[in-house]
Amino acid sequence: MNRKIESHLSPAKINLFLHVLRRRADGYHELQTLFQLLDYGDELTFETDSNSALELHQKSADKIRTLPYSQNLIIKAARLLQQESGDPKLGAKIYLNKRIPVGAGLGGGSSNAATTLKTLNKLWDCDLSMEELKTLALKLGADVPFFLEGKSAWGEGLGEKLQPVELEKNWFAVVTPNCAVSTSHIFSNENLTRNTQAIKMADFLAGGAKNDCEPVTRALYPEVDEAFCWLEGHADTRMTGTGSSVFAKFQKKEQAEEVLELLPNHMQGFVAEGINSLSV
Repeated sequence: MNRKIESHLSPAKINLFLHVLRRRADGYHELQTLFQLLDYGDELTFETDSNSALELHQKSADKIRTLPYSQNLIIKAARLLQQESGDPKLGAKIYLNKRIPVGAGLGGGSSNAATTLKTLNKLWDCDLSMEELKTLALKLGADVPFFLEGKSAWGEGLGEKLQPVELEKNWFAVVTPNCAVSTSHIFSNENLTRNTQAIKMADFLAGGAKNDCEPVTRALYPEVDEAFCWLEGHADTRMTGTGSSVFAKFQKKEQAEEVLELLPNHMQGFVAEGINSLSV
């Protein structure tokens, strides 16, 4: 195999709302959400050659932790693609520059997995179709198919039933407290609302949407509540996913930057533009 190298943005997302409609017999939850892609994320570089090893090299920004090799969805995605290809000797050196906080509701791990599937499918000449890749993606996590599509979308089911949408251009101030939230911890909580009525896009645009997980997360994680209250003091605030990150929407980049200039030292944050699709 000739040496090949590709680098890609592995973007973050926010959930503009998140409704929990019901708990299914299999224990999973039926959801409605609106995924907003952000022009901000991790950087992944893939290098393939005749070497059959699968290596992961990680570095991260201040306060951003990384996951061990065996737990990382990048490696899990690469191994799943190896198995699907029928060639366990396929290898790669993967370099991750981690900027998305872990356990923050920003989809960092799912985004990394999707970027890995798409890129190695090409570099390894696996030639799997998008539908075949989606089947693999769902095995890795409910949000992975969304990142595989690479478009802001209305999501239903577990979050894997996607309808691309064109959202108005906005900037977001995203604040992450110094804690990681366990998604399973939130969805198993007895106080989680599980009977929200399904809505349509017009209802969301009219302001009829919320995040059902927000009150549970804020009650269980005081750091999230503190971050929410701080940002709420500057602009209308929402939580993304099951947390821990919270966000506020602005029409201008400068408005978001002015707010984050006041950010307490024990929190971290970034400003990002909402995008409708990921340019490849």
